[in-house]
Amino acid sequence: MRLTTRIGVATAALSVTALALAGCASGSSSDTSTTAAASSASGPAIDLSSACPATVVVQTDWNPEGDHGHLYQMLGPNPTIDASGKTVTGDLYANGKSTGVKLEIRAGGPAIGYSTVSSQMYQDKSITLGYVSTDEAVQFSGNLPTTAVFAENDKSPMVIMYDPSKYKDVSSIKALGKDLKADGGVVRYFNGAAYMTYLQESGTLPKSVLDGSYDGTPSKFVAAGGKDAQQGFATAEPYIYQNQVAAWGKKVDYKLISSTGWNPYPETMSVRSGDLTKLTPCLKKLVPVMQQADVDYLKSPSATNDLITKLVQQYNNGWAYDSKVGAFAAKQMKDLGIATDGDNGYVGDLDDARVTDFIKKATPIFDGSGGHVASGLTASDLYTNEFLDKKISLGY
Repeated sequence: MRLTTRIGVATAALSVTALALAGCASGSSSDTSTTAAASSASGPAIDLSSACPATVVVQTDWNPEGDHGHLYQMLGPNPTIDASGKTVTGDLYANGKSTGVKLEIRAGGPAIGYSTVSSQMYQDKSITLGYVSTDEAVQFSGNLPTTAVFAENDKSPMVIMYDPSKYKDVSSIKALGKDLKADGGVVRYFNGAAYMTYLQESGTLPKSVLDGSYDGTPSKFVAAGGKDAQQGFATAEPYIYQNQVAAWGKKVDYKLISSTGWNPYPETMSVRSGDLTKLTPCLKKLVPVMQQADVDYLKSPSATNDLITKLVQQYNNGWAYDSKVGAFAAKQMKDLGIATDGDNGYVGDLDDARVTDFIKKATPIFDGSGGHVASGLTASDLYTNEFLDKKISLGY
């Protein structure tokens, strides 16, 4: 789950950026100058009106960003932006045509008081789908159960980043940990992060280099002059720190946390488990639309990134993000294998063995920190691939 882990980019870009975005006034507006690219696609018409809610409501886990591009890609022309409510609503498009229903996308993070998407979904039953990463799904499987129906990304973009001029030829996070210990450096992260507990308990990072004092700003990383490492996202911080954090202004390198064995599926499109049967007729038609939107966004992200930028400007809540960062994110998702077809040749599936392995690793960590892991939890409790169209592929 994102929660605090995404705050770093927001305040980093805001605190010492050379390229802050100007906010707009609150209220609702419809702007035709910047829309997603859904209307430019082609193919047969798809009718969702007989199977899906009149408005498909999706709760995201953060502010609009390129990592969510597949979702904003489905918005048709002339969406209505509610700046005060931090939502955007428009016709849900597929193959360049309206599907007969609306799509409402709600921002997460600060817009929902940094609560989890799972809790938000259970508080507000008007939400159709929400972004729930596998770690969050495991943690709340006992009291807020969710079922993933589509994984737009195959692995998490979360990283440990560092100064490559200080720590040269780093082969892994474990090797970085050894170098940090020898040099008196630390890995700074948001306190309470489950992945960091795993990295310590698995012997990947020594306890002596862990520093849970990360506050979301770049100040401590910059002040350390390259001595310390820090959590981040491969889809944002490397570009922002080099190009938009004026006090740093140079390259950072990084290693994906997924490479250590802590490998949840990020931000899977999920439903409340109890609603799966009721939503099945809709999901049979909607999930392939989401798959194709993912393919279309990564193939040509610029128009959707422009829409994302406009939403960020109008929401005006301290999150700074522009189309240049969005373009970087889309490229990183492809180049780093964050967005892939997995092993099956089609986009969006979850692997049973991988989810089972993650449950084994995550359960003792969440049990030890007051989580609500369901007794006897299995992979099949957390996801289904039944709605995916096996012909829809990213093609790279």
